[in-house]
Amino acid sequence: QVQLVESGGGLVQAGGSLGLSCAASGSIFSINTMAWYRQAPGKQRESVAAISSGGSTNYADSVKGRFTISRDNAKNTVYLQMNSLKPEDTAVYYCFAAVTTTQPMGGMFRYWGQGTQVTVSS
Repeated sequence: QVQLVESGGGLVQAGGSLGLSCAASGSIFSINTMAWYRQAPGKQRESVAAISSGGSTNYADSVKGRFTISRDNAKNTVYLQMNSLKPEDTAVYYCFAAVTTTQPMGGMFRYWGQGTQVTVSS
């Protein structure tokens, strides 16, 4: 089994910055895509940013130029650096990873973190 543990959420004023981390552990052979999603109250979950195993990135239009996704493959960890935060960024942020496992060998599964609250005050 694989688990994703998120950290770094909190309360910040508009214009401020916050960094999120997500570490994967367990029966991991390799991790392909890692990504961040978010869900605001009463809203659908949306993709924020994604990064491939080779480092290619994609961002939602709403966060381009403000957020940066990165990863450390040796640590099986993905990061989201959030700058120039706006009240509309307030949401629960979820880490995602597409994992090839060692148990079962060669299995391919999608995993989600527990979510971490980010609140941006005006």
